[in-house]
Amino acid sequence: MTITDLLVPTYRNMLRTLRGLLDKAEAQLGPEAAGALLSARLAPDMFPLATQLRFACVQAQEAPMRLLGRMYAPLDALLDEGRNAGEQPGTLADARTRIDEALAFLDTLAPDALDGAPGDAAIALTLPMGLTFDLTRETFARDWAIGQFYFHVMAAYAILRMAGVEIGKADYVPHMFAYLRQAPAANPATGDPNG
Repeated sequence: MTITDLLVPTYRNMLRTLRGLLDKAEAQLGPEAAGALLSARLAPDMFPLATQLRFACVQAQEAPMRLLGRMYAPLDALLDEGRNAGEQPGTLADARTRIDEALAFLDTLAPDALDGAPGDAAIALTLPMGLTFDLTRETFARDWAIGQFYFHVMAAYAILRMAGVEIGKADYVPHMFAYLRQAPAANPATGDPNG
């Protein structure tokens, strides 16, 4: 499996999951109550739902940009929007727009865009608090990019669940139903699925 094969479908699946979770919250609670959840938090020192959604969108774009060796300055506005979402959570439409923008970005990537060549330069990952990690492309994808993305997706799921939105595992991994084995058709004469 290549890095592109790992990251891009994962990001697509889970961004669509986030969109579906928002749709379900709105269907169950109504637009106003669901929109109010954008300010909800799991704990006082954690970011609200609006930030979790935006940061998931950032992760789905920043990791590919790093792997492509591109500057990711265009994401600075989205990062700032996420950091300020406690005071300005925006609307459900805003959140859906950010998800759609991230999906549209992923659609621009070629099937092997993130794979690079063996021996490509390491990735220096410097965090805002000053820590720097030296990673290969593979360890960056596996140990950082996937984990960071899922952290924000799961935080968003947990906030919605905590707020009373009726969601479960099937809502978190709806893409898995594409792989569901179908039961064999029963023999019309005997009713037996084995013949």
